[in-house]
Amino acid sequence: METKAKRLLAMASLILAVPAMAQDKVEVNVGADVVSSYIWRGQDLGNVSIQPTLSIGYKGFTLTGWGSTGFSKEDTKEFDLTLGYAVKGFSVSVTDYWFNNGPGYFHYSAGNTAHVFEAQVGYDFGFLSANWYTNFAGNDGVNKDGDRAYASYFNLTAPFSLGGLEWSASIGATPWANTFYNGGASGFEVTDIGIGAAKELRVTDSYSIPIFAKAIWNPATEGAYFVFGIGF
Repeated sequence: METKAKRLLAMASLILAVPAMAQDKVEVNVGADVVSSYIWRGQDLGNVSIQPTLSIGYKGFTLTGWGSTGFSKEDTKEFDLTLGYAVKGFSVSVTDYWFNNGPGYFHYSAGNTAHVFEAQVGYDFGFLSANWYTNFAGNDGVNKDGDRAYASYFNLTAPFSLGGLEWSASIGATPWANTFYNGGASGFEVTDIGIGAAKELRVTDSYSIPIFAKAIWNPATEGAYFVFGIGF
């Protein structure tokens, strides 16, 4: 199993975290991270935020609840549910994203929902992981003609160790124009270039706190961000 620091760095890279091996028994995890800003796939989604996680896994299947809420009442609140399956390096998942700045949670009809449904498929080679994500339902983005664009995003991430820290370098892009990413002004766009490091800050002999820092650039919007996070 990955350390808390590696988990935080994986979250900072915004790649779905799923078990590499099937569990022989039920495994439950709970935690929360505090981040200096909420940057998702190169897009700025909020300021200082607390992001709780609760997951349960069994025999390669994982059900995860994840949320994000800012400290300002104007910040959008998010609640996501992900059902995933992983075996060795291969992983697939479906995520239901929900944001509170639209219709209520139980509105699912087309044109009247704040849910976004996304499918993911990926493979972790160890030295490099590759993931593809496609929206297939909900408030999922359209093309310039107003038709469903099946908004998609793919990401490559390479982990490495340097100076006693766990590092991660990543690059992500959206392959065709859609309003879900960066306003949909053009077609293929690199939206996320990042490099970050994580470590565990020892508090006592038996307890440590994971922390990370990550620099992120979005060439499509000319945005640049530096994010710090701490986990519990």
